Amino acid sequence: MTYKPVTHVIFDMDGLLLDTERLYTVSFQEICDRFGKTYTWDVKSSVMGKKALDAARIIRDSLELPMSPEELLEESRKIQERLFPTAALMPGVEKLITHLHKYNIPIAVATSSASLTFEMKTSRHKDFFSLFNHIVLGDDPEVKNGKPQPDAFQVCASRFDPPASPEQCLVFEDAPNGVKAGLAAGMQVVMIPDQNLDHSLTQEATLVLDSMEDFRPQLFGLPAYN
Repeated sequence: MTYKPVTHVIFDMDGLLLDTERLYTVSFQEICDRFGKTYTWDVKSSVMGKKALDAARIIRDSLELPMSPEELLEESRKIQERLFPTAALMPGVEKLITHLHKYNIPIAVATSSASLTFEMKTSRHKDFFSLFNHIVLGDDPEVKNGKPQPDAFQVCASRFDPPASPEQCLVFEDAPNGVKAGLAAGMQVVMIPDQNLDHSLTQEATLVLDSMEDFRPQLFGLPAYN
């Protein structure tokens, strides 16, 4: 497989930079337990990368929970307020980001997380997130449609100074919806899926890795680790 060289890199956040997907699972399972339901991987993989209320609607409908999507979201937020500040960086993430920053490669984040949850999740990692040129959040007014639509990545690329074209950008994602969004934006996508994710959902990605620790920047014309 030959990969095209890039000059800019855009990262998803949940489950890719931060180990938050596991915390989402814990919070929704806690609610499901009340009704004897199981928050399965099938349901989880269908909502990964979606905006919060859309995700809550799908979870409620899939598991037939006796509450409105708004109530489910409110209940899960209460649990997440307790859990999110404990979020840790994923393996290999700090090494790659500090490496790209050192070589002045423009880097940014495009996340479906809204401002409030972003603050909770990143509270212990302020210095790390300050290394990015910019961060596009899920409630950004310019992001009209959530992933799998390409809006988040298009807006993110446009905010580099100067703006980057799609072919200049490499996207890192963990979720099928995010991979679709990156490809729809005309970008190459490296996917680092959760080990539980069905392999059929990883086939569209440009490159699939088990961990960020396995990434070799020179494959995409970026400076190699020394």
